[in-house]
Amino acid sequence: MTGPPMRGLRIEVADLLSKPSARRACELAAELPDLVGTSARVVGPVRLAVTLERIPDGIVARGAVDGVWAAQCSEGLEDLEERFDLPFDELFEPEPVEGETYPIDGAEIDLEQLVRDTVLLELPLAPVCAAGHPDFGADVERASDAPDPRWAELARLNLEE
Repeated sequence: MTGPPMRGLRIEVADLLSKPSARRACELAAELPDLVGTSARVVGPVRLAVTLERIPDGIVARGAVDGVWAAQCSEGLEDLEERFDLPFDELFEPEPVEGETYPIDGAEIDLEQLVRDTVLLELPLAPVCAAGHPDFGADVERASDAPDPRWAELARLNLEE
């Protein structure tokens, strides 16, 4: 049995809108080449496993999005790639509340913005490889133990009087 048509991350939901408490599971995949955070980017397709459920307010989308992000280690500058698998539980409604819910557009929902919001919040800001770099920043830490010479005159003041 084939479900309603899907294009990219858009899903036709007319069948769900016409039946209270209707439910449908879907699996989708799409390339989102411009899914880029501060220092990491998604490479290859993102895959979604989602269950859509009709409720009085609209349609709830529950599931997970997975894929791979790539970046450069912020300490050793090695290339990194890691998998992600992120859950989501969001509401689509005819009159969405900005920043809180997503729109139902006629008889379709578009999961792309939901994917972007979910993934971008989880991409690392300063990725570090699993091995780590124990000596990274050691010179900076040792140097910070010494008093700053610009404050030398103030250090000589006796403020206990």
